[in-house]
Amino acid sequence: MTAMLAHAANVSQTVPATGGFTLMWLLPALPALGAAVLLLSGRYSEKWGHWFAVFMAFASFGVGTYLFFDMLGKPSDGRSFTQHIYTWISSGTFHVDFAFRLDQLSMTFVLLVTGVGSLIHLYSVGYMAHDERRKRFFAYINLFVAAMLLLVLADNYLLLYVGWEGVGLASYLLVGFWQERPAAGVAAKKAFVVNRVGDFGLSLAIMLMFVTFGTVSFSGIDAGASHASNNAVTGIGLLLLLAACGKSAQVPLQSWILDAMEGPTPVSALIHAATMVTAGVYLIVRSNALFTLSGTARDFVIAVGIITLLFGAAIGLAKDDIKKALAGSTMSQIGYMILGAGLGPSGYAFAIFMLLMHGFYKATMFLGAGSVMHGMNDELDMRRFGGLYKFMKITSLGFIAGYLAIIGIPPFDGFFSKDKIIEVAFGQSWFVGIAAMFGAMLTAFYMTRMVAMTFFGEARWKDDAHPHESPAVMTVPIAILGVLSLVAGALLSINSAFVNWLTPVVGFSEPHLPVSSTAISITNVVLVVLTAVWAWFQYARRPVPVIAPDHVTPFTVAARNNLYGDTFNEATFMRPGQYLTRSLVWFDNRVIDGAVNGSAAIVGGSSGRLRRWQSGYVRSYALSIVVGTALVVAALLLVRI
Repeated sequence: MTAMLAHAANVSQTVPATGGFTLMWLLPALPALGAAVLLLSGRYSEKWGHWFAVFMAFASFGVGTYLFFDMLGKPSDGRSFTQHIYTWISSGTFHVDFAFRLDQLSMTFVLLVTGVGSLIHLYSVGYMAHDERRKRFFAYINLFVAAMLLLVLADNYLLLYVGWEGVGLASYLLVGFWQERPAAGVAAKKAFVVNRVGDFGLSLAIMLMFVTFGTVSFSGIDAGASHASNNAVTGIGLLLLLAACGKSAQVPLQSWILDAMEGPTPVSALIHAATMVTAGVYLIVRSNALFTLSGTARDFVIAVGIITLLFGAAIGLAKDDIKKALAGSTMSQIGYMILGAGLGPSGYAFAIFMLLMHGFYKATMFLGAGSVMHGMNDELDMRRFGGLYKFMKITSLGFIAGYLAIIGIPPFDGFFSKDKIIEVAFGQSWFVGIAAMFGAMLTAFYMTRMVAMTFFGEARWKDDAHPHESPAVMTVPIAILGVLSLVAGALLSINSAFVNWLTPVVGFSEPHLPVSSTAISITNVVLVVLTAVWAWFQYARRPVPVIAPDHVTPFTVAARNNLYGDTFNEATFMRPGQYLTRSLVWFDNRVIDGAVNGSAAIVGGSSGRLRRWQSGYVRSYALSIVVGTALVVAALLLVRI
C-alpha cells in the first residue's frame, strides 16, 4: 500500500508539456507520415521509399533521444508530462482527450521501440533488397512503429486501445506480407483472430473502468483505485490479463506466435523483440495501481507467467526450425516478464528491465537468424546448418552475444535482468522460484542446442548451399545489438540506476527472500552453466542426424506439436463453434424460415382453393346460397332441439 500511495502522489505531479516536451507528438507522427507517403505516392517512391522509411524511424529515435536527455535534467519526481492535442470525446459525463503522456515508463519504451526499430529498418534494406514489394513492406513497418508509439504514449486507456488495435492491424499486414504463400495468409488470419479474443478483454476492461471510476485516464484510475471495491479491481485486472495474453502470446492465447514466423525475418525481430509481444507487459505494469491492490489478479498473472515460461521452453527444445525455436523462446522469456509483473512492487521494475534487455538480445538473434537464412538460400532447418562460424563470423559473434545474454551468463544482459526476476520469485514462494530457475535451465539447453547446431560441429548443408556473410547494412545492426547485449545490463545496474529510474512511476519494495540473493544468483548461474555444457556435448560433440528421428519420447512428440495448443483450441473453441454455427443455420432454415415459408404456403394454398369457388357462373352462386341457407337453418333447428 505504501508503494501505491507513493505512486498516487507522483501522478498528481504530472504537468502539461512545456519546452522541448511539446515535441512528443512527433514521436508517432514521423513514422506515421512515412507510412502515409509510401502508401499514397504510388510508383514515384519505388527507388527511394525504403530509405525514406528508415529516415523517419531514425528521426523519431532522434526526437526520443532529445526528450530523454531533457528528462534527465528534471528532478526524479517531476519527469511526467502530458500533451493535450484536442478533446476527442465529450458526451455527458464521458470525456476523453487525445493526449500523450511521457514519463519514465513510456520513455523506456520510446527508446526501445524507436532504437531497435530503426536498426531493424536499416537491416531490412539489405534483407528485402530483391523483393518487388519492398516499398510496401517499409510502409507497413513504419505503420507498426507508429502504432506502437501511440500505444505507449497514450494518456488514457481508450487511446491506448487505438494503438493496441493499430499494432494488431500492422502485424496482420506484415505476417501475411508474402500473401502468395498460403501458409502466410493462414498465419496472418490466425494471429488476427486469436488477438481479437484478448482485445475483447481489453474493451470490456475499459468499459468496466468507466463504470467504476467515471474515467478512463491513467491518472484518474490511479487516483481512484484505492476507493474501488476489491471485486471491481480484480475483475478489471483479470480482463487486462486476458488482453495481455493475446498480445504477448501467453497461455492460453499463445498459438499464433509460432505461425507468425511465416512473415519476413525483420518482422519476427520487430514483433518478437521490441514491440508487439511486449505490449501486454506494458499494459500490466502501466496498470500497477490496480494490480497492486488485487492479490487475486496478481496470482493469476504469476500462474500465467510460470506456465508460459515452461511451455515456451519445452517447445524451443523440440523445434528444428531456427525461427520457430526462437519464437518458443520468446514465449518463454515474455513469461518471465509477466511473472515479474505479477510479483507486484517488488517485480514491476525488473519486468521492464528484462523487457528492455530482451529487446536487445532477442533482436540480435532474430536478425542473426535472418542473416543465416540469407547466406543459406533461405534454409531454416538447423539440421542443415553446422560449421557456419567459419563463414559468417560477424553474424555468429552477434548471435552468440545474444545467446550468452538470454541464458544469463555474467556480465551479459540476462544476468542483470532475468536473474533478478528469479530472485524476487523466491520471495513469492519456493515453488515459484524453483519453477523460474528450472525454466532458466531449459533456456540454457535449447539455446545451446541452437548455437551448436547452427555455428559449430560438422557441416550438414545441401549441395547447392554456399554460406557467406551478409552485407554491411545487415551486419552493422547485428553488431550494435550484440554490443548492447553485452554492456547495457551492466551499465543500467550500476547503483540500481534503472530501478531508481522507474520507481517514481511503478514503485518498488524490497522482496523478503528465504535465502540471500547472492546464494540464489550463484546457484542459478551454476545450474545454467552445467545445463549448457550438457547440451554442448550433446549437439556439438556428437553427430547431428540430418533427418529428425521418428522414435522419440512422447514429450518430444508433444513439444513438436506445440504441446497440442492448436489441438486444444480446435477441440475447445473451433469445433464447438462450428457445430453451434451449423445448428443455428439449421434452426434458421428449418424453424425460422420454415415457419415463415409455411405460413406463406398455407395462405397461398388456401387462397388457391378459395379461388376455385369464384367461377363467374350465377347458378353456381345461387346453389351456394341455397346450400348455405339450408345449413344455417339446420344448425338453428339442432340448437333448439
